[in-house]
Amino acid sequence: MSERQFAPFYEAFGWMPVWSTTVLLLTLALAAAVAIHWIALRLLTAAFSRRAVYVQTVLRRTRMLTRAVVVFVFATFVVQAAPLAARDLSILSAILTVCLIIIVGWTAMMATHIASDVYVSRFRIDVADNLLARKHVTQIRILRRVAITLIAMLTTGTVLMSFESVQQYGVSIFASAGAAGLVLGFAARPVLENLIAGIQIAVTQPIRIDDAVVIEGEWGWIEEITGTYVVIRIWDWRRLIVPLSYFIQNPFTNWTRESASIIGTVFLHADYTLPVDEMRGHLIKIVRELPLWDGNVANVQVTDATARTIEIRALVSARTSSQAWDLRCEVREKLVAYLREMHPESLPQVRSASMNPTLERDEDGIDGIVADGH
Repeated sequence: MSERQFAPFYEAFGWMPVWSTTVLLLTLALAAAVAIHWIALRLLTAAFSRRAVYVQTVLRRTRMLTRAVVVFVFATFVVQAAPLAARDLSILSAILTVCLIIIVGWTAMMATHIASDVYVSRFRIDVADNLLARKHVTQIRILRRVAITLIAMLTTGTVLMSFESVQQYGVSIFASAGAAGLVLGFAARPVLENLIAGIQIAVTQPIRIDDAVVIEGEWGWIEEITGTYVVIRIWDWRRLIVPLSYFIQNPFTNWTRESASIIGTVFLHADYTLPVDEMRGHLIKIVRELPLWDGNVANVQVTDATARTIEIRALVSARTSSQAWDLRCEVREKLVAYLREMHPESLPQVRSASMNPTLERDEDGIDGIVADGH
């Protein structure tokens, strides 16, 4: 398409300045592009209304991107055919170049999102045994955020380097002010550190989505893993925000590293007179009536003995960490009720004895010793 196709338009509006005519033509091209895109999107949606659900999802999610592409194509045709001066044409060409770079980066981000979502949709993490699903979902989500971050950085850098003045400024900085580069490097250290930590977590996976962890004395579940931090949902619905690099540099406890199943613990203190074997048998009866128990582990152990009480630890297993928490609470309530009703004498108690320093005397004995006449 050349200036010849737009000659009638420029002749009709020849009384207007060239810039005004170009802006008017760009506005009309924008309106035409939006209308054509809307019609094409409606036709494609209707064509795939009863099949190919993924195609409909892609069309809906890429609506803004495809509209921008159509507008860019129409604007490029108008700018190429506009009878502008060389200087004005170079300005518009530079703007279109920036738009093209942004569209390419946008397309790469959208493709990353769609590809990762299609892959993740194969797995479900709302089932009992979701270890494999959590592994893949965590890996894909972290790698997607890392990829999007890199694409954004490359897109921004390419846009800036497309301007000659920015190129010269950047070259002068690195050539004559190396210290400034070091300062920028130290300033960007947290971002790069978390970016590298995200890649390490995606590959080695010390944590996954919905893992039960203990960090800084807080027990909770991994709710979200972003490109820079991890959101941990504490049992009381608080949120603990931890940077990604923390999980590479510091020790923490992961209760569901190898399996979604988890063993819960219940601690009680009782008197030495408690029949432990009887309590162990009662625990079996308790868990068999609870649907939260997975049927694997149920045991009672004496883990400590102090001067006054013994420490009883009850172990019970569940399919998931959230079920293990509820199971522990129910088992604790029933064991306390068992002690209170069946063995109240075995509840923790304090013994005391009084000593009378003056021994009673009787008429026939001295110092409590009865005389036998010998």
